[in-house]
Amino acid sequence: FHWPDYVILAVTLIISAGIGLFYGCFGPKQKTASDFLLGGSSMGTFPMAMSLASSFITAIELLGNPAEMYVYGTQFWMTCIAFTLVIPITSHFYLPVYRHLKLTSAYEYLEMRFNSYVRTYGAAMYMLQMILYTSVAVYAPALALSHVTGLNTYIAVSCIYIVCIFYASQGGMKAVMITDTFQAAVLVGSILVVLGVGDRMAGGSGVVWNHNSVSERIELFKMDPSPTVRHSFWSVVIGGTFYWLTMFCSNQASVQKYLSVESITQARQALWVSCGGLILIFTINFYTGMIMYAAYHDCDPLKNSEITARDQLLPLYVMTYMGHLQGVPGLFVAGIFSASLGTVASALNSLTAVMVKDFIHGALKWELPEQQGAKIGKWISFIFGLLSFGLVFVVEQMGSVLQIALSFNGMVGGITLGLFSLGMFFPWSNSKGALCGAAIATGLVVWIGIGTQIALASGVIVYEEKFTTVSGCACENVTEVPYTTLPDVQIQETRWWLELYKLSYLWYSLLGFLTTIIVGLVFSILTGSLDSCHLDEDLMSPPVKRLL
Repeated sequence: FHWPDYVILAVTLIISAGIGLFYGCFGPKQKTASDFLLGGSSMGTFPMAMSLASSFITAIELLGNPAEMYVYGTQFWMTCIAFTLVIPITSHFYLPVYRHLKLTSAYEYLEMRFNSYVRTYGAAMYMLQMILYTSVAVYAPALALSHVTGLNTYIAVSCIYIVCIFYASQGGMKAVMITDTFQAAVLVGSILVVLGVGDRMAGGSGVVWNHNSVSERIELFKMDPSPTVRHSFWSVVIGGTFYWLTMFCSNQASVQKYLSVESITQARQALWVSCGGLILIFTINFYTGMIMYAAYHDCDPLKNSEITARDQLLPLYVMTYMGHLQGVPGLFVAGIFSASLGTVASALNSLTAVMVKDFIHGALKWELPEQQGAKIGKWISFIFGLLSFGLVFVVEQMGSVLQIALSFNGMVGGITLGLFSLGMFFPWSNSKGALCGAAIATGLVVWIGIGTQIALASGVIVYEEKFTTVSGCACENVTEVPYTTLPDVQIQETRWWLELYKLSYLWYSLLGFLTTIIVGLVFSILTGSLDSCHLDEDLMSPPVKRLL
């Protein structure tokens, strides 16, 4: 790192904090909870779109997607197809319900449709998911950066949390959205610079494509129908669609942003803009992975022991090939920091909404003074920030928690999507069915998810990786391991439950969704189906509403 790198990083953090300072102290006064949590429902379309996209692009993905391409090939890029399927489903089936009911917390819907127990269950699952995930989403990339760039992990994590807690707790939704817009620009700028410089250094797109094609990394239509294939066309497009449906249709952070604009038309426009942004970022990320392979095609840094984990590949590449270009490493790290800030800020704002609406108002039945809503929200956001920061040090001591937390994100999302879909699309479903479906689905996916991570960590399950070599390395003590083609999932043992553990993680959301729906419908019928004649039509999705 040189002084221009530190300047770029410092300016990014100062501007982010400055936006929070403006909206918290000098901007329009925020008095009510609605002002703090929804920005008074007066936000613009573009900031909402950028904020929505930023909340989905974590630092883990910025480092992980290029590494995914390097290790496993391009098949995962087809998740961009899933984005284009998710947006119309969200816009026409789920969004109208949230907008019409004018909710602050998405989980208020679950009490309107079922009862307070279902609402509390859904809200508690979300809080557990987000508190754990935000800690991992900051710590994991900070650790990867520290190993390669020399940045102290604790200083990096502390800077991110101090700035994020400040602007999220002081400025509320307005500060979060405007800061997300600024950070999105930094993020995109950083990955574009890395891509542009890297492509030129590699000799152009023709050279990059040739290296990846020869090593059979260019793969978009792997049509193997087996659900045990880690990444196939079907798992990425269909499984990926359900994963992203959980993020767009039943995630509190997303729903909150849909309600921060004045009209449903603005929300729909913002959804499509965010879709374009996500596709752009994913495409840049994956091409960067192709560039990395072109650079390391004959000297794999993992086999060469230059690094110990895949998420260190991109930081290593940037520091090795661009470290001499003053400002580029700083811009790259600023982009990673921006992704972490956006993730944590959206999480803090949404956690505050859930705590205020679903637990203080909902479960505890405490009525807070309306004019004190913003002040109370600021304190709750501050406390959640400290809690998430504290959990970073717990995560540090429990390495296995990281992968479990990442898998848990998809597992819980599928169950929550199942609960909302059960309510919106099946008029005869009742609260007993919803609770039973969610509980059984939770047990199933958590069992499979944790079991899979243990099997992977112990080497019982091994996934096929693309070919790499160290034949071109200068080190004399590197031993070349002969390359042999393995089945996509190699199983060392054949116990029956391992068949479930082989399931691709991309199917977890669909598994949780279907289990919640099917079990929920069965128990609803067994315990006495709800009479649709007594059901408020506004609680149903528009297509079902028209049928009723």
